[in-house]
Amino acid sequence: MNAITTTADDRNGSDSADQAAASMFVTMSVRGQLCGIPVLSVRDIIVTQAMTRIPLAPPEIAGSMNLRGRIVTAIDLRKRLNLPARENGEAGMSVVVERQGELYSLVVDSVREVIEFDDRQLEPNPPTLGAAWREFSNGIYRLQSELMVALNTERILTIN
Repeated sequence: MNAITTTADDRNGSDSADQAAASMFVTMSVRGQLCGIPVLSVRDIIVTQAMTRIPLAPPEIAGSMNLRGRIVTAIDLRKRLNLPARENGEAGMSVVVERQGELYSLVVDSVREVIEFDDRQLEPNPPTLGAAWREFSNGIYRLQSELMVALNTERILTIN
């Protein structure tokens, strides 16, 4: 397996250069594709709740919601990636990230686990990866049975 599985005890005795070369990702699924964002950018993971539609907002903006008294703009990753919408009644999950002091929710199909990867294993996007995925990806990591697309949160949140 290409993912690094270490414990706190393992890291205490390891070389600091090895630690610097590792990245942890919160992994999630969007229409069956495994993807991830750096764990340090994640503020919360919650079940997607009722949202208020924002008039004249781009279609990828699902709306806004209240998270402990703060207004959070929700971005539907399926729409952002030009993928078909979830079936009616399918609840998604919200991965809350912060950018320039503002909170944003990335609405995904499901949240999976936190995986640590060696940065040296990041590969360029394969030519078979869809154009929308390539636009928002920093590259891919190979697991035993699937690829994880390493998403660029900054690019996802930049909506024109």
